[in-house]
Amino acid sequence: MPSASALRKQIEAALADRIPSALTPVPRLLRPTASSGISEVDALLEGGLPLGAITEIVGPECSGRTSFALSFLGRMTQAGKVCAWVDTSNAWHPESAAAAGVDLSRLLWVRCGAQASTDVSPSFTSSFALPEKYFIPPPVKKGLQGGGCGSHPRNHVKGLSEAIGSFLRPDAAARGCAVLKRGKNIEQKVFTPAPLLQSASLRRPVISGKPWSRIEQALRVTDLLLLAGGFGAIVLDMGSVTPEFALRVPLSTWFRYRAAAEQSQASILLLTQHACAKSSAGLVLYLQSGNPLRDEKTVFAGVEYCVEIERERFKAAPANVIPLRKPPQRVMEASWHSRTAWAGPR
Repeated sequence: MPSASALRKQIEAALADRIPSALTPVPRLLRPTASSGISEVDALLEGGLPLGAITEIVGPECSGRTSFALSFLGRMTQAGKVCAWVDTSNAWHPESAAAAGVDLSRLLWVRCGAQASTDVSPSFTSSFALPEKYFIPPPVKKGLQGGGCGSHPRNHVKGLSEAIGSFLRPDAAARGCAVLKRGKNIEQKVFTPAPLLQSASLRRPVISGKPWSRIEQALRVTDLLLLAGGFGAIVLDMGSVTPEFALRVPLSTWFRYRAAAEQSQASILLLTQHACAKSSAGLVLYLQSGNPLRDEKTVFAGVEYCVEIERERFKAAPANVIPLRKPPQRVMEASWHSRTAWAGPR
């Protein structure tokens, strides 16, 4: 009587034309991955960055976060996918992205809180041949609400205390307009600041002003991009945002991004100084500050970066069989070099 393996091979051979590998179990794939463009990081992550999940890249300034993201976008755009870069702090450099291998024709650059008339470089505008009229600032409208009836009454009050103080004695200028009231001795109050908190998580800054407005605009744009679909990767650059502002983003926002990424199979790269996505992040990588290469004594040759896996959700399921020997520990760190163009390959 033939064995079970022989019968399985006979059945699979008979059904090979209609159902290939009918009785062979499909290997379990936890999460499809895409190459990051760095062989050392791909070997550390056993394939690359997960698709359809949030990858949070945490690190201080000059730790290689932008270079890592540009390397990943270079692979994605070269594969024919459309990507997006949401620039919260208006610090992205398109020339550096093109030098890293990113196809700019397949990249959407969203600038939050930028003035196109003064911040757009000439080389970038000439490469896309945009009309000059889009970069000319509109003329300033004078008058009340732009109607030509004189300036707004609110502007007349500006600088009034400084003008009056210049005609009075020097010690009275610090008091402002209050010195006009005769017969009253007004003492100047001294403000003593409260001691600063040591932990950044205990600080409660006021969510107002330009930093938070740019963050709110970036979050809304990311929502629209995920709802529109069609993007292979979306980079949300919050690397220049201080942790006290980044940690004020509600956790429901990251959970919504995670659900939208799983549905559209888009990779979301979040660049921050402090981990803020919490459990919604499928992979958290921590990048340490780069060290300059010492190959040349008088010429800057490049930077050596180091990456460490802080948290990874998509791991292989543990086997039911417990080995007698302790398995070897997995390596959680890797390093790679980023060399300058003038230093040449080594």
